[in-house]
Amino acid sequence: MLARDIMVQDVIMVRPEATIQKAAQLLVEHGISGMPVTEEDGQLVGIVSEGDLIRRTEIGTERRRSWWLDLLTPSETRAEDYVRAHAVRVADVMSRRVITASETASLAEIATLLEKHGIKRVPIVRDGRIVGLVSRANLVRALAATPVQEPLGADDKTIRERIIDRIRALPGGMSWLMTVTVRDGAVDLWGPVDSPQLRQAIRVAAESTPGVKRVTDNLYQLPASAE
Repeated sequence: MLARDIMVQDVIMVRPEATIQKAAQLLVEHGISGMPVTEEDGQLVGIVSEGDLIRRTEIGTERRRSWWLDLLTPSETRAEDYVRAHAVRVADVMSRRVITASETASLAEIATLLEKHGIKRVPIVRDGRIVGLVSRANLVRALAATPVQEPLGADDKTIRERIIDRIRALPGGMSWLMTVTVRDGAVDLWGPVDSPQLRQAIRVAAESTPGVKRVTDNLYQLPASAE
């Protein structure tokens, strides 16, 4: 699946010259946490989100520091805080560094952008103009809409081989120390692991193997080596 397959095309946008009050009203009215800022021709120039609007003098949330900390704070930072709390226009508080993607970006690429930059949404652009938006929620909806795969018909021997192959592929997966038994699709796992994370990964590897009906975890953790 690509970005164009799940992106929202009817994107709520705001102009840079719009008032802060108007931006807040749009966010509340449409139940969204952020939106692109575009020029009249659709050119993307920024993003404004709830985080840009929470430090406001109107509601008494502007940033306040103790007098000594204020003395240590660079004047540029104090000026930026003042603008964020008192600005009238969206252009003064919006984030101008916008992470974007193309319509042909894969969902894996979108997920990487969201994680890497700690953002909630990625504008989808074509020739600098916004044509859609993909958010974390869109990825979750795509997952929810994915059909559940029916277990492939396989005998216990085949299922066991698949599980062992998956364990072997895990970082630190000591498949040669594992005992895996399968009976009518019910799996028992036996053997040592060197971390809770690996134990969980092995169980998940078994549970996600086609044909598996149930997994019983009999693994045990090796004692930590003395330094």
